[in-house]
Amino acid sequence: MTAEMLDYLIIGAGPAGLQLAALFQRDGRRDYLVLEAADVPGAFFTRFPRHRQLISINKPHTGSDDPELNLRLDWNSLLSDDPALRFTRYTERYFPDADVLLRYLADFAAATGVRVRYRSRVVRVARVADGGFAVTDQTGTTHRAHRVVVATGVSQPYVPAIPGIAHAERYDEMPVDPRDFLDQRVLIIGKGNSAFETADALMETTTLIHVAGPSSVRMAWRTHYVGHLRAVNNNFLDTYQLKSANAILDGHVRDIERDADGYRVTFSFSRANEVTKELRYDRVLACTGFRFDPSVFADGCRPALAINDRFPAQTAQWESVNVPDLFFAGTLSQQRDFKRSTSGFIHGFRYGVRALHRILERRYHDNPWPAEKVDATADAAADAIIERVNRSSALWQQFGVLADVLTVAGTDARYHEEVPVDYLVDTGLDTADHPVEHAFVVTLEYGPQHDQVDPFDISVSRIAQDVAGQAHDAAYLHPVVRHHHRGRVAAVHHLAENLENRWNRPDVHRRPLVAFLDRCLSGTVG
Repeated sequence: MTAEMLDYLIIGAGPAGLQLAALFQRDGRRDYLVLEAADVPGAFFTRFPRHRQLISINKPHTGSDDPELNLRLDWNSLLSDDPALRFTRYTERYFPDADVLLRYLADFAAATGVRVRYRSRVVRVARVADGGFAVTDQTGTTHRAHRVVVATGVSQPYVPAIPGIAHAERYDEMPVDPRDFLDQRVLIIGKGNSAFETADALMETTTLIHVAGPSSVRMAWRTHYVGHLRAVNNNFLDTYQLKSANAILDGHVRDIERDADGYRVTFSFSRANEVTKELRYDRVLACTGFRFDPSVFADGCRPALAINDRFPAQTAQWESVNVPDLFFAGTLSQQRDFKRSTSGFIHGFRYGVRALHRILERRYHDNPWPAEKVDATADAAADAIIERVNRSSALWQQFGVLADVLTVAGTDARYHEEVPVDYLVDTGLDTADHPVEHAFVVTLEYGPQHDQVDPFDISVSRIAQDVAGQAHDAAYLHPVVRHHHRGRVAAVHHLAENLENRWNRPDVHRRPLVAFLDRCLSGTVG
């Protein structure tokens, strides 16, 4: 057993583990170590996606030299002050190859000097009697830490409880050579990007493909959740709607049986009064997603699970709801905003990790949330807000999840960046020298019914475009400012949406915002 008691032990050297380690390394104030099972960082991407094309966008040519603004269109970079550590320097491909991300992550780990111990697969995480955790790897080496941060991602396949599902070839194991499916009838179970990625790859060689699942296909361009079906993977939809042999089946796979001629699948159709049919296939593929692996946690240390047991249940601080001092980072953190924002993806969780780092510093080391002082006037507050909403990548990516917060205590006003909304409500930003009276919580958000609006319907699209009085009706992304007075929401102000996402027009954006802030500070509203 190692004698050293670490402040933090991070499990997993994927993007989230590297991001948190880089923040600790930059500050140089905490003893930490990263344990990684593989011999390279980001090992998940050595295998996934199976057909190697990422769906995270990469746009080097933005017309801007503002690094903060450019991160809005760079979904693969980790946060660093080093301009050389931008993924956009590695390729111009809009949807890059996964091998490029592997090279980038290896370079990031080397350049930042993060402390990673490779080939250290964690086999047991346990509580110890005198406090903290004991984390043992496959060599028998045990590491002690006051706190553990799990950044392993969803490392195990999620297998639905379907009779006969063992006959299906799983996404993580199936062959990817299209000619392996030559002249075959194929059923793909699942309606996410892995299912349609697979269908698109096999269309040219199969006799037919059916993609099946109980829910309707949800398009990312309509829901604004990037984990829903992306256009880069939806060529298969054409072959279905244009009657080219393939089909999408809405309903439940009830049973899979194997016989001498292949597979006999019992399927009940949702849109046909639950009519049940028996369908025949040569191959059945399960592309049903992934889940968290809790098997390494000892009794008394096993985190509670949520969302069909696919994720650890977490507090507003990304801490286990039942195991104190056990935290989660990266794609695991999406349990807090599942299918509502972007915590499941690098461009979202890189900011969540930075927020987690600030939470840890505040909670365990008495370091307040970083803040800049501003004048406690409506004009100064409006200028600070408008400057940030027009540049921030964090608020842009983590819409509705992260907020900038301007707090006012008498004549003392402070601007805090990238505070998790749930954490603010749960914990607040008060300090001994700054008892908050007013808090203005600034987010970027879509309208409440945005996923019900067809963004290509010109009769409703941009209905509130640059119209201040209709800003609250905006369906598209726009800034929202909520006034919290003594801990409760007292008033809400929407800034009008804008085609180019520039919310700085004097009459349309700034003047109404100044008037709102002035009314709140003077007590006219709230």
